[in-house]
Amino acid sequence: MRLSCTASREAELSSILRRELGLSAGLVKRLKWQPAALTVNGEPAHTNRLVLPGDLVAAEIDEQAEGYPAEDGPLELLYEDEYLLALDKPAGILVHPSPRRNEGTLANYLAGYYARTGQRCAVHAVTRLDRDTMGVALFAKNAFVQEKFRRMLEAGELHKTYLAAVFGCPAAPSGTIDLPVWKPPGGTLVREVDARGQRAVTDYRVLEASGGTALLELSPRTGRTHQLRLHCLASGCPILGDPQYATPASRAFSERAGLHTQQLAAVRLAFSHPATGAPLVLRSRLGVKRPDSTDG
Repeated sequence: MRLSCTASREAELSSILRRELGLSAGLVKRLKWQPAALTVNGEPAHTNRLVLPGDLVAAEIDEQAEGYPAEDGPLELLYEDEYLLALDKPAGILVHPSPRRNEGTLANYLAGYYARTGQRCAVHAVTRLDRDTMGVALFAKNAFVQEKFRRMLEAGELHKTYLAAVFGCPAAPSGTIDLPVWKPPGGTLVREVDARGQRAVTDYRVLEASGGTALLELSPRTGRTHQLRLHCLASGCPILGDPQYATPASRAFSERAGLHTQQLAAVRLAFSHPATGAPLVLRSRLGVKRPDSTDG
């Protein structure tokens, strides 16, 4: 991807790249070592070059090969342009490789898709879903767009909506769960509600309720690991099929109903496009299962 601007002030190239083009310090540092990635008036330039008003500054952002194998695999595309891509992630698949697993993830399949379609892009996950959470998964195609999304996430400008099928039902038809999420020591992935943790806030709304289960709309204001699953459990309404954040009763009901994966889906993601500013709403085609009776 090529970014360019006409300088309106006198400054070092690094300053123009940071302020006018909006590149992060890390990206500027990486580009300065790539031949001809940075130019002034069409000529390769170092970051300490003095830029004058009227000079044309350009940066060619070319992503490097991933550190994991590109693979052919099923992908459900929801949206794609030159800046970003969104997938409908099924349950049971990791978004990104981990030290224990370097293949068979969405990132592997996406790298393979880029290779097949001749796109020199990298895989930058913007929204990270648990392995067993389904729905909209958003990716930036290069480090510049990823940085834009990082700032949007920090500012709360990516609006996420989830659906969850839960055991039980909140007493109030809508409300806010404000409980801190803590990561215990020891390398465990499981989180706990504990005053030592980071603040986590979730708005909820009951959409349906009958027979001892409910369908909730969840809107997280923060993005803590396992926040929604833990908040539902702590509020007395664990998500059906969740193997970790469950009660004996919810686990038994999920087993009887044949629900062996958590019934949580990222169904909607709304934000302003990082390049154009146009509003963009992405919707999942997947849904959760809610048996409406606790009988039997």
